[in-house]
Amino acid sequence: MPNAALYDLNAVVAVATHRSFRRAATELGLSPSALSHTVAALEQRLGVRLFHRTTRSVALSAAGEQFLTRVRPALGEIFEAMRDAKALRDTPSGMLRINASEGGARQVLAPIVLEYLRRYPEMQVDLVTDGRLIDIVAEGFDAGIRSGESVPQDMIAVPCAPPQRFAVIGAPRYFKKHGVPKVPNDLLAHACIRYRFASGKLFKWEFAKRDQEIALDVQGPLTLDSPALMVEAALKGLGLAYVNDFMARAEIAAGKLVRVLEDWTPPFSPISLYYPGHRHVPASLRAFVAVVRDVVARNHVATP
Repeated sequence: MPNAALYDLNAVVAVATHRSFRRAATELGLSPSALSHTVAALEQRLGVRLFHRTTRSVALSAAGEQFLTRVRPALGEIFEAMRDAKALRDTPSGMLRINASEGGARQVLAPIVLEYLRRYPEMQVDLVTDGRLIDIVAEGFDAGIRSGESVPQDMIAVPCAPPQRFAVIGAPRYFKKHGVPKVPNDLLAHACIRYRFASGKLFKWEFAKRDQEIALDVQGPLTLDSPALMVEAALKGLGLAYVNDFMARAEIAAGKLVRVLEDWTPPFSPISLYYPGHRHVPASLRAFVAVVRDVVARNHVATP
């Protein structure tokens, strides 16, 4: 079989991942025409068509599916070996890829990520926010940042912040017009700004007090997939939002938002940095973990 350079194989993986020559070319730093020529040349050498192309879409052929099943894991091993070799340098350098929830990214950006980049100027951080809980290994990330309750059991977890709490928030003018809910069930008579997960499932507002636990399927005029947008909508007086209190801490302190039902929102597990424990940990990630531990200790955040 004709030999194919890693460059050519990586190009095929990028096109298959994005289902688009244009987006794959952007990722690889190429022009779409150059990428198309690279893939076409590889197809010619292999003697099979890897992709079905139309003016509107790109899809793997049956041969392409079989080819990628073998090539993708092999490339992952090769790139991991190259990354681990580079990690043997005394000073961490290169790219650290982290997948995080939006709230988690907001909490670690200033105190941890920026401190890491200050200490290790040869490093770059690719911090990707995602509403989905993904397999970080399969999708090429070095680590993830999520609520401790969402961290897979086979991962090593390092707390990044104090225990979390949710908050029911609304603008003062909203409460002046509609009244203040005294117990969670009162929310059923209020306009609530709902949250939709990346899966499409609507988030139920969960409350607990002593031996009582309540999960409400609230109703309202607006559904969003971003806690930041929920806070913004609440500021406009559209309705009540239910978000991690970190997202609205400044607005609550300034009196722009009012928090209610606080005694019904007990703390839960803090956000944690997590990564696979069964693989060699590169120097870049070890250094990031050290920064996390330093920041946590400095701020007296309790860890398990």
